Parts: sequence; structure tokens; C-alpha cells
Amino acid sequence: MGMSAEDERAASPRDEEWPEAEKAEKLARGAALKWASGVFYRPEKLEGLGHYRRRETQRNSSIQSRLKSTVQSYLEGVSAGLEQLRSAAQEVQSVCQDLGAARWALLDAADHFQGLQQMRELMEEHVQLASVVQVLPQIFSVQEAFSNILHLLHGQHLLEAHVELMMVEQLRDDILSQLHLRGLSSAQATVLSYFSGLQELNESLAKQLWDIVGSSLRLVREDPVLFVTAVRIIEREEKIDDTLLLEATFLPPGRPKGWRQKFYQVLQDAITGGRFHAPRMDAEGPGLAKHLAALQKDIVSELLVVKDLMVQCVPAHYNILSVCTATYHQALTSHLQDILREDLDKQGLFLLLEWVLRVYHSPEMMGHPDLLPEVDVSALDPLMSSELVDQTERRYMMKVKASVFEWMQRTLEVEFKEWFREEEPETDHQGFFQSALPAIVMQMLNENIQVASLITDSLQQKIYNMALEELEAFLGRLREALVQCGKEHQQDRAVPKYYVSYLLAVLNNNLALSNSVAALHPDTACREVPASLQAALDRMQKKATQLLLEELLLDLQPLCLQLPSRKWLSGSQLVGSMCEVIDKYAKDFSRVRKPVFTLLLAESELLVASQYLRALLQRKMVCKSREERGQLCHRLLQDATQLRELFCGLGLDRSQQSLEAVFALRELICLKDPALLSLEVLGFVTKYPDVSDEHVSTLLDIRGDVSKEVRHVVLEMMAQHPQVLPEGYRPIFSTILVPVPELPFCLRKGKCA
Repeated sequence: MGMSAEDERAASPRDEEWPEAEKAEKLARGAALKWASGVFYRPEKLEGLGHYRRRETQRNSSIQSRLKSTVQSYLEGVSAGLEQLRSAAQEVQSVCQDLGAARWALLDAADHFQGLQQMRELMEEHVQLASVVQVLPQIFSVQEAFSNILHLLHGQHLLEAHVELMMVEQLRDDILSQLHLRGLSSAQATVLSYFSGLQELNESLAKQLWDIVGSSLRLVREDPVLFVTAVRIIEREEKIDDTLLLEATFLPPGRPKGWRQKFYQVLQDAITGGRFHAPRMDAEGPGLAKHLAALQKDIVSELLVVKDLMVQCVPAHYNILSVCTATYHQALTSHLQDILREDLDKQGLFLLLEWVLRVYHSPEMMGHPDLLPEVDVSALDPLMSSELVDQTERRYMMKVKASVFEWMQRTLEVEFKEWFREEEPETDHQGFFQSALPAIVMQMLNENIQVASLITDSLQQKIYNMALEELEAFLGRLREALVQCGKEHQQDRAVPKYYVSYLLAVLNNNLALSNSVAALHPDTACREVPASLQAALDRMQKKATQLLLEELLLDLQPLCLQLPSRKWLSGSQLVGSMCEVIDKYAKDFSRVRKPVFTLLLAESELLVASQYLRALLQRKMVCKSREERGQLCHRLLQDATQLRELFCGLGLDRSQQSLEAVFALRELICLKDPALLSLEVLGFVTKYPDVSDEHVSTLLDIRGDVSKEVRHVVLEMMAQHPQVLPEGYRPIFSTILVPVPELPFCLRKGKCA
């Protein structure tokens, strides 16, 4: 299916001119060959060749028909466009000819236009003269109008005066406007001089208007007509201002007057003038209370007048009630800041905070039922910013702190003097010693905390924290006073006379304070005592307990100095005398409440046990025989048993007693076979880990039958088994210092070891 030579020659020029067409034709031929090879790949398929040829011939004929139709439509469109362009060119040429003719006609008429210009100027001059002739009667009557306006103003006929004043102003403004449009600015000064009386009349009218506005709160109750008249005049002037500003061609002198804005300013000055700029007031509480009460009463009454009467006298767009409310609010904000610059006392600061945070928004003031819902200050800024409120609360807290310190110091001085009275302290209904100190202190702190709760929770928390700090500091000063009292008592044990009783009262007072502190917390669900305050209470209790034990020790020391001795070993009543002293103090201790009483018993028992052991270890004796050791063991057993039974009888359980150490020490001395000492000592130091090598060495010396080898084994065993003090262990032996070895005390005559 190749091309003929004629077809190739015809296609050559076209191919050279349209290379894309050649490429497309080659692609089409390639596609046709590919299709034909796919269809006629078998000989029997060639039978349908005629059918395929007819179908392709028909399709080519259809495509050629559509192409011819499309080309024909394009050619027709191009022909129509060329025709339109030809017609447009002819019309443009005709217009150019007409414009040239018009230009020559205008050039011919230029000379005639100069004559028309002179006529135009004459006409304008005629119009001006005609206008002047029309207004001459009004111009000549200006001075008479001035006199009439002044007369009306003196008679307070403000509306009539303002009407005539507007007419004169309108006349002046029209003349000035015409002069302005014609560029005759030099003549404006003459006109202004002629109408100079207008300025004085305007000022006179304005003065009366502002006097009326300044007295508006009184006038709306007594004579609202005068106030309404002033508002109508102000509104007229506002409309004139708005009209002139919209035209924006010529603005007469004195415009815009802005009398509505001046109305608001005068009204605000009237509200704030006499009340919020008063001379310096009394910074003390009563004077400030009267001032705040007067403000509250006046503001509420005046806002009610505005709401019920003034609102009806002014247009709605004035929003007069909102303006007055905001004015009072802003004036109060500034006034309160001025008050805070004064050196207010505690009561004054409290009154100010209460008034701002409670009274101002309450139904007694801005939340008054007759003011709601029109008056709403919630959308305004707070009277006092949060920073200023916090600063004022801190000032109040510092004033309260100074007052609390003063009261506590006075209470402490009274308490210190009572310790030296010639009579016992007071007792409660159960017979426990006490004083009025806890009640006074707690009542004072609680009252201040409760008063602060009337303001804000934050202030209450500040006062609560301050109260705990002051109570902690007070306990420190009370402890120092107690130490001073103890020093004076050491110099003369007869002073104070009831020293022990007042120490017991101090312990009861401390316990009462400890039990009451939790109740001070504003939150009933959180009643924990701060760690630092609890530590101060514990230090106070410890110091009072220490002074009591020192007093007990002073009475026991003469008896302890007789241990050990021949008289004691032979069966004297030395421990019985100690029991009598202990029993006497225990009776005194019973005047304190149970937790402290139990503590005093336990500490007294520890003191007795340590003093007994100290006497045995520091005044070392040596047993020379088995009989002597038996005698010493018997004495130790009797003494320890007697003391233990005494404390058990007083209510101290055996598990809480330290006298068991005496029984354990006795077992070491009574051991018959020294070879077993290492095991016994191991059990002893395990039970009492604060026992040192020196203590054990002293105990071995007391036995008197321990060889160097056994001693070495025992001490070596202790070195191999170092002890650690367990948590909660009450030391007994660590407070006992063993003296430097000296010649031992012998029980009987004979050679000393």
C-alpha cells in the first residue's frame, strides 16, 4: 500500500513547509500498518479486505466533509470581519473631518467670548448687590437683636433667646460663607467686628446652661423644665455642628461648639467636685467610717434621682444613667487611692477593704433593688485593682501584726509577773494548774482571723499565716522568759515560791495551745499544725520539762551522793528517801493533764535510773569475794525492785521503764562463772547498745574476780560486735562518763585490788 510518484511530488513542498504534518502522517501510516498486520495476519482474513476498504473510504469521506464545513464557516467569519473594519475606517475618517471643522469654528468665535466674560462679571456683581440689598434690613437690626437677646437671657427665657441668637449667627455665617467663596478674606474681619457681640452673648448663654447642668440633680426634682430647656438648646447646637461638619465647605468661627461633650464634662465635674475633692479627712477608723457611710448614702440617692427623673429629661442616646454610674465609679476609684495614701490605722484599712469588696456591690449600694437592672457596675473595672487590694491587705496584715505583737508582749509580761506571786496558779474544774494565757492568746488570734473572713479568703489566709508566725515567735519569747525565771530560781530556790506549780501550769498552757492551734485554720477540713509551730510547742514543753527534772535532780542529788556506801550496802533507807522525794513530785505532776503527766513520769524514771547507774559506775567499788558480790546483788535487787514498784504504782508501765538496766547490770555482777561473761556481756550490749568498753571494763572491775585473759576476751568480743543505736532507743549509758581509773573503794578491810 505505497504512495504513487505524483503523490510524493505533491507532498514534498508541503512537507518542507509543515514538518509537523510530515511527522503526523508518518505516525498515522505506522499505526495503519500495525493495525493491518494485526487484522490480516492469516490468509483467510484477506477475504474481508473489501469490507474494510469500503468502511475506511466512508469514514474518510465523512471526515473530509466536516473539515470542508469548518473551513467554510471560518472563511465566512473572516470576510465579515474585513467588511466591518472597512466600514469603521470610513466612519473614523468622517469624524476627523467634522472635528477639524469644529476647531476652525471655535477659533473664529474666540473674539466674541471676551465680550461675554465682561457681561458675566457684571451679572455676578448685580447678584451680589441684590443679595446685599435683601439682607440690609437684617444687618441694620443686628444691634437691636443683640439687646433683645440679652434681655431674654436676663429673664431666663433661654429658648427664645437661643432662637434669635441662631438667626443672627445664621446671618453672619451666610455673609462669611459668601465672602469665603469669592475669596474676599480681607472683608471677613469687618464682618466679624460688626458681629462681635455674638461672642459675649454665646458666653452668657453657655454660662447659664452650665450652671443649670451643674445643678441638674437638684433641678430635675424641683424644676425639671429649666433642665429640659438647657438640653434642648444643647441638642440644637449639636445638630448645627453636625450639619456644618458634613458640608465641610466653610466652618464659621466658634464651630464646632461641642456643647454636648461640655454637658457631660460639667455634669461629671458637678458629681465629683464637692464630694470627692474634700479636704484631708481623719485617717482613724471612726472618721473614715462616717465618710464612707455618707458616700454610700449620697451615691445611691443621686443614682435613684438620675434613674427615675433625669433619664426622662434627656434623649435616650445620652445614656445618662450609664454615664453617671461610670462617673461615680471612676471618681470613687481615684478617691480611694487618695485615701490609701494616708497613714490609715488598722480599723481604717479594714473599713476600706470591707467597703470596696463587700458593701459597694451589696444591696445596700450598687446592688440596690431600686437600681437594678439598669445600674450594672460589673462591666466596669474594679474599684481597686487586684494588685492594690493585695497591697492593702498586706498593709492591714502588718497593722494587725503590730497590734498582736503588742498584746502578746503585754500578756507575756503579766504572765511573767504572776510566776512570782505568793500563791499557787489558778486551777480548772479538774484541779489542773493553768493560767489565762492560752485563752487570751487564742481569742485574740481567732478574732483577727474571723474578722478577716468578712473581707476575702485571701486576707483571711494572710492573717492566719501571720497569726501562726506570731504565735511561734511568742512561744520563743515565753521560753526565754521561762529560762530567765529558772536562772533566778537557781540563785534562790525560794523564789518563786511556787516554782514547780507554775512550771506545771506552763505545761498545761502549752498543751492547751497545741490543742487549739488547729482550730484557727479557716478550712475545717485542713487542721494540720505547721511543722515549725509544732517544733516551737515541743521546744517549750521540753524546756519546762527540763526545768522540772532539774528541780527533781537537785532534791535527789544529796541522796545519790551516798551511793555506794557502807551504810547503803548494810541496808539503809536511802532508796526509801528517794522514793519519798519522787512520790512528792509525782503528786505535783498529777496537776498536769495525762499526756504530759505520763511524759514527766517517764522522764523522771529515766533520770532516777541514770543517776543510780551513774553513782554505781562513777564511784566504782570492788568486790573481794563471792559473799561481797552476793551482798551487792541483793542490794541492787532490793533498790531496783522498790523503785520499779513505785513507778508502776504511779502509772508507768514496766515496758516504759529504764530501771531494767539495773536488773541487767545486776545479772552481770551475780554471774558465778567468769568464763561465761563474754556471752552475758554480749547480751547486755545488744540490749543496751550505748554501753561502751569503759562501762563494761568498770563493771568487770566491780566484780573483782575477772582475770586479764577473760577481760581481754570480753573486750575483743565487743570489738567484733559493734552496736548501732536503733531508731527510738532511749540512751541510758551514753550520758554516764566513767572517770579515770583510781584506787578502788574496798568493802572490807584488806588488800585493795
